[in-house]
Amino acid sequence: MAGVPKAPSGPETPRASRPAVPAGYRRAARGAVRVTAAAGGGFYLFLYGSDSVTAATYALFAPIALGGLSRIPGTGRQRAAVMLRAAPWSWALITLGTFLAVRTWSAVVGMLVVGFALAFLAVCGPRPAGAAPGLQLLYILPCFPPYDPGSLGERLGGAAVGLGLLILAEAFLFPEPAAPSYAERVAAAAGLAGRCARALGAPPYALTAEDARAAHAAAQSLRPSQVPEQARPAGPGLRDRALAHAGLAARAVLSRLAQLGPPPPGSRPAGPDVPDVLDAVARVTEQTALRLTDRRTGKPGGAQADGRTDAPGRWHEELGRVRTELVAEPNPASGAGAAPALRRRASLLAVVDATLALSMAASLAVRGRAAGAVASPGRFWYASKRAPELWWHRLAGNVGQRSVHFQNAVRISLALAAARLIAGVDTLPHGFWALLATLTLTRTTVTETRVTVRQALTGTLCGAVVAAGLLIAAGSDTTVYAVIMPFVMLCAFTVGPVKGVGWAQALFTVVVSLAFAQLAHSTWQLAEFRILEVLAGSAIGAVFGLLAWPRGAHDELRRSGAALVRATAEIVVATVAAVVAGGVREPRATAPGHRSLQHNLILAESAFAQFQSEPDGAGHGGGPAQAGAGPAAEPDWQAGLMMGHHTLWGSDRLLVPPPPPAGPDGPTVAPPLGREAAAGLLRLGDRVAGRMLLVSAAADPGGDTPETPVQLRDPAVASFEAEPADASPAYYVAVSWLDGLVSDLERITGGGRGGDAT
Repeated sequence: MAGVPKAPSGPETPRASRPAVPAGYRRAARGAVRVTAAAGGGFYLFLYGSDSVTAATYALFAPIALGGLSRIPGTGRQRAAVMLRAAPWSWALITLGTFLAVRTWSAVVGMLVVGFALAFLAVCGPRPAGAAPGLQLLYILPCFPPYDPGSLGERLGGAAVGLGLLILAEAFLFPEPAAPSYAERVAAAAGLAGRCARALGAPPYALTAEDARAAHAAAQSLRPSQVPEQARPAGPGLRDRALAHAGLAARAVLSRLAQLGPPPPGSRPAGPDVPDVLDAVARVTEQTALRLTDRRTGKPGGAQADGRTDAPGRWHEELGRVRTELVAEPNPASGAGAAPALRRRASLLAVVDATLALSMAASLAVRGRAAGAVASPGRFWYASKRAPELWWHRLAGNVGQRSVHFQNAVRISLALAAARLIAGVDTLPHGFWALLATLTLTRTTVTETRVTVRQALTGTLCGAVVAAGLLIAAGSDTTVYAVIMPFVMLCAFTVGPVKGVGWAQALFTVVVSLAFAQLAHSTWQLAEFRILEVLAGSAIGAVFGLLAWPRGAHDELRRSGAALVRATAEIVVATVAAVVAGGVREPRATAPGHRSLQHNLILAESAFAQFQSEPDGAGHGGGPAQAGAGPAAEPDWQAGLMMGHHTLWGSDRLLVPPPPPAGPDGPTVAPPLGREAAAGLLRLGDRVAGRMLLVSAAADPGGDTPETPVQLRDPAVASFEAEPADASPAYYVAVSWLDGLVSDLERITGGGRGGDAT
């Protein structure tokens, strides 16, 4: 099926026919040509065409900022679109820096505010985060003396030409094939889910080994760690949130289907006069795949065979009716087959609920607010919010010292402000270079910063030696510099991204020396200034890396992960108590306590994402820590994140069921559990919550936390297999949910039973 990763087939490519140049160099070389063409073209146009030094400077550094320093993910056309949207902000930052350069203190305050705001853009997704360093540079460049508001027109003109050339180069030079979009991945997973549902609805009521492998591969392909940055739906807007939600729901559907066993002998999958549940699931998932495919091709979302474009569609409504009938089906008579039938019904309810969530999320991703009212306002709380509210929700949720995005923004803004203050007080001749070094060399951990600074200083020293030799040899002959610079720039932006920061600093030192030698008469001392100011900027970055959260996301991930597990324990206790007591069930925004868990989940997800990008977490895609391995063992935090999602979804399924697709929207009354079933479920819920608290304490231990390894499956968990005589369907739904949470706990600590953590 399209979109599902497959193993490579066919004979291996002979060594002689393989490309001689590695893919990394080819990709970097294409980017280097774009940046060099834009930066060099604007620079030479203004410097030698109109003799405007100021415009030439900005025409050079604007493409370097957004094309070389920034790391905007995506194809050339996608990057061009981001740069086009960033152009007005670039001009605003140049204007702001120009006027704030009047005093050192005003430039420092501006650097502090601008530095924080741009770094904090990382909460809005990978593309704003990728553009932020380049935008920082476009404020840094004009905020240094000379204070010359009269040259603002030249500055803006030069930047406009440089950015315009870069946008054209990104859009038309060396076009790149787009990676499969996230919508395509979800569509492929939904189509595969439909095939699996049809296979499970017919004899022998089991998946083939091929389908099981394909389902696992499709679920894995939707993990954020397996999706290229440019394809991740990470933005705060409604459609991005809905598409991410659809990915989670698709993984849940595939996992539930893979775990669904055959029906008990003599049982039916649904009640009287109700269409087959799995057939309805298959129709909804296939319709969802069609809707997302139409989104990709630009056709109206959800187009049906009869030409209608209904959202979420009549099969979604039909599945909602099936769910209502399934819940209302009378319990089977007591006997040997009663418990298996109830377990089967609970498993089918889980499949149906995940399928309804997938269908609704896909409809929102395709049509946005035009999709209309949703049946489950708790799961889709964002559906009724406007864009400014969603952006504010994302920003406000990350304000606080527990957010790694907030920590990173504070660290870099303080470092840049300090560098600007020192450059202004000491009147460094090229203070811009000091801030550029601080911006590019400060990392999220002190260890990584130390390694980066050492490599950068070594590279800068080597580059300065080469630059000094060129300046001595060529003297004041700018023609030599003009001829050499494009080739060195090509080399810098090709080799630097592949070979690392040392090579990048060495070659960039030569580039800026050649550029400044053309802008004004320069001697070999220009290379000396470059070394001193890179040393000053990197030292400032190292100091603030040591003072402000020196371990990066490592400690915050443990704290956030432990808080997440504690919050899940609270939800487990509250949900089990509510199921046991019964009472009114009515549609609401979300069950009590869920907003707190959602907030903890957001913080833990952002910490985990950053941890994976740091040296301590590189390659840590959720590998388990072995029980009893000691404090150095790293828990499988990806399983912890999935446990948070499972907790929210399972609790909502038990406490906030979707309203019927037709008929009154009033509350329903859930009966309390029988005495035996209530006692067993309460005991089981308390033991699961207790194990969660022990795992939380082990993940983020205090001074007196016991070091005894946690035994996750104690004798009380045998209640998973208990079949109380007075058990109702709600009992088996709750037991199935708790069993899944214990499996997640085992994955966190390395004792998992396998399977896909959806």
